[in-house]
Amino acid sequence: MAWYPAATRMELQPESDAQAAIRPTQFIVHSIAAPWTARRTYEFWRDSTNLESHFGLGYAGDLGQFIGTETRADANAGANRRPDGTGAVSIETASNLQHSDPWTDEQVEALIELGVWLHQRHGIPLRICRTHDDPGYGYHRLHAAWSTGGTACPGDARVRQFKEAVFPEIVRRATGAAEEPDEPEQPAPTTPALEDPVAIPISESNPRAAQLPADGSWLDIAMADAVLVGPGETYSVVAAVQIDGLQQHAKVQTRFYYRNQQTGDRSYFLPMTHEVVFEVDDDRETVEFNTIVVHHPLTHRVPDGHDLRVQVSAKNPGGVAPAYIRHRTLHGLRGI
Repeated sequence: MAWYPAATRMELQPESDAQAAIRPTQFIVHSIAAPWTARRTYEFWRDSTNLESHFGLGYAGDLGQFIGTETRADANAGANRRPDGTGAVSIETASNLQHSDPWTDEQVEALIELGVWLHQRHGIPLRICRTHDDPGYGYHRLHAAWSTGGTACPGDARVRQFKEAVFPEIVRRATGAAEEPDEPEQPAPTTPALEDPVAIPISESNPRAAQLPADGSWLDIAMADAVLVGPGETYSVVAAVQIDGLQQHAKVQTRFYYRNQQTGDRSYFLPMTHEVVFEVDDDRETVEFNTIVVHHPLTHRVPDGHDLRVQVSAKNPGGVAPAYIRHRTLHGLRGI
């Protein structure tokens, strides 16, 4: 694997060791639709999803590398790793929530320097990719095969910068003679499409306290609201619920489910129940407790006409004393 000397190494494990090797032939730039530093992007990949990019770039030019450039990273759909072992190097860049703002001067400079290094280190040719598997440089929306359902990423302003400033300067510095980019850009989608799979992070919390039924009945809990993910959306999520008032041998359960929006019926085909029998290790009668609800590590799609919700139950011995939710959070990705 190869590590860029000018980036801060923030290695993701186990992905860095476990994922397949690639022969890098492309460099694809993204906007993450969040104003994050390189460190915050690393933390999101580490804690909230099974996706990742090779690099993350903050507004101030802070650059982090999460996986070696000769190891697959899962930010580019069909370009991650091809059957012949070739693949793309990816970078997520800080942006506003709509990825409509331009790169800062610091970001532009960092992209240029990285682009030159990738040419020197891996021999990526100094041209804009003519097809989805053509070696070269590009941006996420350039070819449909680089996303799962069409995307506008990295945004119009940054596409212009890529064409007019970033790519020509990569060529100039690498060869001493600038070239005009001439790529067969595909038009941006004219109908709503699934967004960049790494560009729509979910990060919600709710500090409102709630009493759980003492008899262990299920209670729906809300994050921003009760609906976590809407109908037809693809997602991968992790929920955390902080509970106190639990006694020795209390039983805590959490589960995701799909709810029919017309009938209110709960699905029985989403087996996401997580159960813990609580044990107190000292003489305290009740303590604070944290339980984590983990979704399947793969991407899922909410059925049409349904939404995704989460429930919690807690039952102390005897079913008399209630427990209380003190805080709850949700992290993940929507529109993968």
